[in-house]
Amino acid sequence: MSDTPVLKIDNLGHSYGKFMVIEDISITVPKGELTALIGPNGAGKTTFYNVVSGRFPPSKGKIFFKGRDITGMPAHKLVSLGLLRSFQITNIFPNLTVLENVMVPLLLHYKKGYSLWHSLKNEKALYAKAEEVLEKVGILSEAKRLAHELAYGDKRLVEMAIVLAREPELVLLDEPTAGMNPEETERMISLIKELSERFGTTFFLTEHDMNVVFSIAKRIFVLHHGILLATGTPAEIRIHPEVRKAYLGGSADA
Repeated sequence: MSDTPVLKIDNLGHSYGKFMVIEDISITVPKGELTALIGPNGAGKTTFYNVVSGRFPPSKGKIFFKGRDITGMPAHKLVSLGLLRSFQITNIFPNLTVLENVMVPLLLHYKKGYSLWHSLKNEKALYAKAEEVLEKVGILSEAKRLAHELAYGDKRLVEMAIVLAREPELVLLDEPTAGMNPEETERMISLIKELSERFGTTFFLTEHDMNVVFSIAKRIFVLHHGILLATGTPAEIRIHPEVRKAYLGGSADA
C-alpha cells in the first residue's frame, strides 16, 4: 500500500457542451512529491483543477485518491478525505483575526459546532492547534490581527494555514505566488519546500512563474490545448522541443 500514489488520473476529460476543454489526461502523483502543472493561457489548467477538486464532474475518465475512486465526488467530501485546494484569489475571512481564521476549519475538522454563542477560547486544544499551524507557516506573531490588516503576502500565508489546519494529504495550489513581490514569492517557495520535506504534505501546484516552477517542482506536467503535451523533470521540460514551441509560439528553435 505504501506504493499507492496519492493521486492517479486515468483518461480524464471535461467538456462544455460539445467543446472538449481537457481530454485524455493521465497522470500519477506519488505521495510527498512536489509536482507542478503548467501551460499557456487557455491550456485547460483551471478546468483540470476544478474537476480534480470536485467543483466540476468529469465528462470522462477516472480519478483515484490514495487508491480510492473519487470520480465525481463533490468538493466538500474530498475535503473530509484529505484533498484540499487553495485558490488564486485569497479566500479568507477579512473581519476575523488570523487565529480565528484558522480556528474555523479546525472546528469543522473536529466536528465542533460554531455559532455566535460559542466561545473559541473554550476550545483550548484547538486554540493550541491553531497556534501550531500558524507557527508552521511563520505568522504566529500576527495571530491577534484582523486578517484584512495584513499585507497581501501574509494573507496568502493565512490561506495556507487554513488549508493545513484540515491536515490534508494532498493540496492543490492554484497560483500560490500570484500577486506577490519577489520577497513574498521567495518566502512562499521556501515554505512549500519545508512543508513538503518536514511534514510529508503532497503539493500539486499550477503556476505561471516558471522560475517558481523550476525551483520547486520535482516533476512537471505540461498542458496545451487541453491535452497533456509533456511530462518530466524540470531539466527535461526545459529542453523539450514541443514545450518550447508551445510557450514561444513559434519553432522549437526560436
